[in-house]
Amino acid sequence: MTRKTTKRGSGKNDAIERAPEGNAIAGKVTMQDIARMAGVSKITVSRVINNSKRVREDTRLRIMKLIEQYGYIPNTQAQSLAFRRSFLIAMIYDNPSPQYIVNMQRGILDVLEETNLQLVIKPCDRSDPKFFEKMAAFMQRNTLFGAILPPSVSEDDKLVTMLNDYDCPCIRIASVNLDTSDRMVRTHDSEGAAEAARHIASLGHKRIAHIHGPLSFRSAHERLEGFRRGLEEHGLDLPSEMIREGAYTYDSGVRCAEQLLSLGTPPTAIFAGNDEMAIGIYQVARSKGYSVPEDLSIVGFDDTPIASRVWPALTTVRLPIREMGSAAALKLVAAPEEAAREISFMPELIVRSSTSRRK
Repeated sequence: MTRKTTKRGSGKNDAIERAPEGNAIAGKVTMQDIARMAGVSKITVSRVINNSKRVREDTRLRIMKLIEQYGYIPNTQAQSLAFRRSFLIAMIYDNPSPQYIVNMQRGILDVLEETNLQLVIKPCDRSDPKFFEKMAAFMQRNTLFGAILPPSVSEDDKLVTMLNDYDCPCIRIASVNLDTSDRMVRTHDSEGAAEAARHIASLGHKRIAHIHGPLSFRSAHERLEGFRRGLEEHGLDLPSEMIREGAYTYDSGVRCAEQLLSLGTPPTAIFAGNDEMAIGIYQVARSKGYSVPEDLSIVGFDDTPIASRVWPALTTVRLPIREMGSAAALKLVAAPEEAAREISFMPELIVRSSTSRRK
């Protein structure tokens, strides 16, 4: 490859082009100098400095040798300005479950603490008529290294298109495949719910209810359909009067449990779409004189810390939320061939003390 250079003595530009060594001696070597000498972009140099895995090993070694040779001292603020990319990763979410978000955040931070990248939390409300206007303003204020989208905001194709328009790579976490493998972390919520149904049915329950999450969440659909499928395998159905729509919150669990346990023939077992709604069921059951699990079996979903701290301890379907957050963060910082590897998480039924055989 032939590089076009200005002639000797043509002025200031000539000095910059010909003598990175002079800059280094003066302590002024820049990221641009390192990138030019290595034959790479400034973004690649920044990734090496931040220990990103999204760089080939031979390229990394070449850049590190130049950094050592010329005594380049990285300046985080200057790096950001140099190629208009900050060192922020945003977690953009509309999930109403605080514990889910805390666990997801911890998983992301497990990865980012080994880099110079920082996490910014961006809650949002997709029902807000000004949702996209507010997101555009957020993107204009914050030039992001990347974004992580937990459910259900991960299901919003229009938001993903907006992020792409701002040159912001994103990783989507969802219960179905929504994108290419390098942009996806998948969970198998339907199978987890089916396992919950099989467990309840195996205990001899016939009157079984389900409180699902908001139907604007794909996970709510997946868990409802999986639960139906698991019951059908045992010759059981899920009648409409035994189904309630919650909001993945404690209060909605209380509200729905009040309705179900006030039926003329109430259920003997309830599967909640997440642990927070399941804890709401506990509250109502106790207020109505039900004993858990003797009179009412309860199953949750997610296995958040509260599940093992209530009494009796909650039988639930475990989704490794923290690990899911770590997997998403690793995809953002990984080399392209690593990011393309398919990653999915299979739920696991955790049987504790809130379920028992129907007497």
